[in-house]
Amino acid sequence: MDKKLEVKNLKISFKTANGKVQAVRNINFDLYKGETLAIVGESGSGKSVTSKSMLGILAGNAIIESGEIIYDGKDLLKISEDEFYRIRGDKIAMIFQDPMSSLNPIMRIGKQLTEAMILKGKARQRASRKEFNTKLKLLEDTMILASKGKNRAYAKNACRRFNDFEVVHVQLEHSYNYALEAVNEIIPIIDEMLFLIEKKVRANYAQKHGKISTYLPSVNNNYMINSAEYEKLVVKSKALNAAIKRESGKGEFDQTVQILNEMKDILVVARDRQHPNFFRLAYYLKFSGKPVPTLPVAELDAFLLEYLDKNFMLQFIETSEEALKYHAELKAGEKRTALNYAVKFADEIRSTTKLQRSAVVQKAKVLRQLVQKSIDTFEVNKDSIAYTFGTSIDYAINNYFEAIERNNTALKKFNEQTKKYNALVARHKKPDWKVAPVALIDLDDAKNDILNVIERLSGHYSNLLSKMATRDYAKETVALIDFFMQNAADSGYKVTKATAKRKAIKLMEEVGIPEPEKRFRQYPFEFSGGMRQRIVIAVALAANPDILICDEPTTALDVTIQAQILELINQIKEERQLSIIFITHDLGVVANMADRIAVMYAGKIVEYGTSEDIFYRPAHPYTWALLSSMPDLDTNERLDAIPGTPPNMIYPPVGDAFADRNKYALEIDFELQPPMFQISDTHYAATWLLHENAPKVDPPKIVTDRIERMKMRGGNQ
Repeated sequence: MDKKLEVKNLKISFKTANGKVQAVRNINFDLYKGETLAIVGESGSGKSVTSKSMLGILAGNAIIESGEIIYDGKDLLKISEDEFYRIRGDKIAMIFQDPMSSLNPIMRIGKQLTEAMILKGKARQRASRKEFNTKLKLLEDTMILASKGKNRAYAKNACRRFNDFEVVHVQLEHSYNYALEAVNEIIPIIDEMLFLIEKKVRANYAQKHGKISTYLPSVNNNYMINSAEYEKLVVKSKALNAAIKRESGKGEFDQTVQILNEMKDILVVARDRQHPNFFRLAYYLKFSGKPVPTLPVAELDAFLLEYLDKNFMLQFIETSEEALKYHAELKAGEKRTALNYAVKFADEIRSTTKLQRSAVVQKAKVLRQLVQKSIDTFEVNKDSIAYTFGTSIDYAINNYFEAIERNNTALKKFNEQTKKYNALVARHKKPDWKVAPVALIDLDDAKNDILNVIERLSGHYSNLLSKMATRDYAKETVALIDFFMQNAADSGYKVTKATAKRKAIKLMEEVGIPEPEKRFRQYPFEFSGGMRQRIVIAVALAANPDILICDEPTTALDVTIQAQILELINQIKEERQLSIIFITHDLGVVANMADRIAVMYAGKIVEYGTSEDIFYRPAHPYTWALLSSMPDLDTNERLDAIPGTPPNMIYPPVGDAFADRNKYALEIDFELQPPMFQISDTHYAATWLLHENAPKVDPPKIVTDRIERMKMRGGNQ
């Protein structure tokens, strides 16, 4: 599966007047394309902190102590705000618990939807144009190097020709899509008018005709509709206007209906008409100097493909493939150099008792430069480990040496407070405060963080080098050309106000808002809570993101509306192949939508598995407690409330954080944190009950009964 996001060893704390609160403690998970990952836990378990860190919107007193969040070759914990601007909302969007916190109460809904599209559209245009130009120049330079300079003229000419006909391709594509959008706007208006007339509903038909007239000029596209058909539409539109004026007073619309049906017939034929392959057609139009042959579309596509391949594409692909292979082999040599240096560097760190900052920083600088030099920039899917190595190694080294300074400061403060406290006690005074426990950073762990970054790179590079002989350069070349085509299309696509409005209305329809054209001009307060949440979902989808984070999106809604919103999110995920992170305190909410579930408690993931693992084979007592407190229609016995409260994370427990509330707790739970035990390839849980020497403990009866009922209803066995 295509991995969209990686969270590694994430640790986040918050500075408060009473001390440092440990909110997220070394969590790890991956998110794959098209899946829903649910993060479940009580309030304060660290769910929202984790999600907000992915968008760079943590509170000002947050301390990111360690970890990485990798997306598209970038570590989101270490990028600038300018870089985040191109990701936040555009690539990763978020839906919050309270829809009013996401909406401007004094701005119309339509403007809130269209502004995001227009702003993000401009940013995407600039970024795509830069990506296209940079990679095409790299291809040209590498073609020259791969041929040892012999084909300099061909390389320059080929890349220029590719650029020139890609411009034509984008123009053809966008012109056609613009016409198709207009057709798809007019047909529903005609259908609505016919329906209203049939039902004898009084309506402003002249106004509806005005909308048709607005969209009609955009339909005029040679590959959508021929000139005779378009002229007929224009004539019929004028006749329709006259018929509406003439027949409105009578209440009889015979001629109006006839003209509407005739217009619809023309538009349906146009909409369903096949169009030629615009990529192939663009080359022919740009370079053949001849008119396009009049042939059926299938025959024309075959003719255009033969012309393109013979005159340009086959040689261009062959030369590009040679360039990619040359570049990859060059980078493989540089990867070997970086790998050898990394292995030696790791050995030195491992064998050195006390690291010297200047020496470590210098060696890290050399390795960072070697890794940067070894990155294969032709790869369409960025190598996230290589791209983020520089920031990761710098961060780990800074953490280690800052930990030494922090430990010295913390010890000094602790000693001063202890001395002051003891002095008061010695004078027979009873202090009304306690000495805050000293929070020392484990230097061995900090040193291991440096080693982990280097060793992860070493293992990754060793794996890549071992696969060099089996790389499919033909497939990579096709992917590169697809990359060029996509970025060319994005760079030429301008989001106008009219386009944005059409898209906004379609989005409102997609998320289930009735009468979107009317409600486009309304304010948030004119909508119910459920409708406001649908608008927030539409805003989140406006830039067509890769990842959608849903932070308790149904908590403020009643049960019926909750079900509708959950069904909507599921539907959107399937249609758009979105990756979703769904945050909730209620396990029941995600029963029918999550592919995988991470159960969090006191800042840690305590159980992790597929939806079937968690609901049919729960292993952690906290997961049992969540299931025991979850109502359903078939449970007759009293639900079990989770006793006690979560621990104070200024003073985190030395053992399992859930031990004080866990009636199944073992003695070791109060002394030592359990590791994450592997139950199956997909299922993990951090509980000492899974240790081979632990006593056999079954889940509570309310949980096992519920599992049996689900199985009887045809659930997973």
